[in-house]
Amino acid sequence: MAKTVSVINQKGGVGKTTTAVNLSAAIGALGKKVLLVDIDPQGNSTSGYGINKRDIKSSTYDVLINGAKASEVLINTKFKNVDIMPSDMNLAGAEVEMIGLEKREGLIKHALAEIWESYDYIFLDCPPSLGLITINALCASDTFLVPIQCEYYALEGLAQLMSTVRQIKRLYNPHIELEGVLLTMYDGRLNLTNQVVDEVKKFFPKKVYSTAIPRNVRLSEAPSFGEPIMYYDKSSKGAQAYELLAKEFLKKQ
Repeated sequence: MAKTVSVINQKGGVGKTTTAVNLSAAIGALGKKVLLVDIDPQGNSTSGYGINKRDIKSSTYDVLINGAKASEVLINTKFKNVDIMPSDMNLAGAEVEMIGLEKREGLIKHALAEIWESYDYIFLDCPPSLGLITINALCASDTFLVPIQCEYYALEGLAQLMSTVRQIKRLYNPHIELEGVLLTMYDGRLNLTNQVVDEVKKFFPKKVYSTAIPRNVRLSEAPSFGEPIMYYDKSSKGAQAYELLAKEFLKKQ
């Protein structure tokens, strides 16, 4: 049965989708069967795997709103051991439509139950907000992984995120735990970076991955070519970092 992990931070631009795309690919390359569920209306995980959103016949929107089966929506990617459940712009209005639905916080969990046995890991790329879609992801997940950018406002909003998780734990999903915290856009030469690292480690004792993701031009280029970094440029620092992260992630399971 798959372990389900939400990749989450309500702050945008922290490397959340980059992490969802590249960690999934790296774990798949290490021989584990992975499903990446794109529940961000921007659909960047979908295009990061080279899928043209205009060609998608059904998406996570149809799973949430129209009762489509997860198995009918997922796409087998050309990358080793990774399937994706794509997103499209229809998802932008989904939260308003979900308000009137019964058991609205459990829609994703219910949909994934059909395919749980088919995967080792399911990653959910969440939108940069704490709305109903993100709550759905947390209700469906065993753990959540938080990417944090090594910049001045790194911890801004994290108290709110942890408060939301505590509510989810109390009301819907008593088993959810913090998987880990990932430092992104890391540059060890900067004093500010080291200050942020110290702050994050105080905020999340023993939960910060020893692997940090560096600033890397190739990592920024890869999505426009529709490839995870390890397929776009395996020798780049970004690819090496995500491979190390995948090994560290699997070692902790």
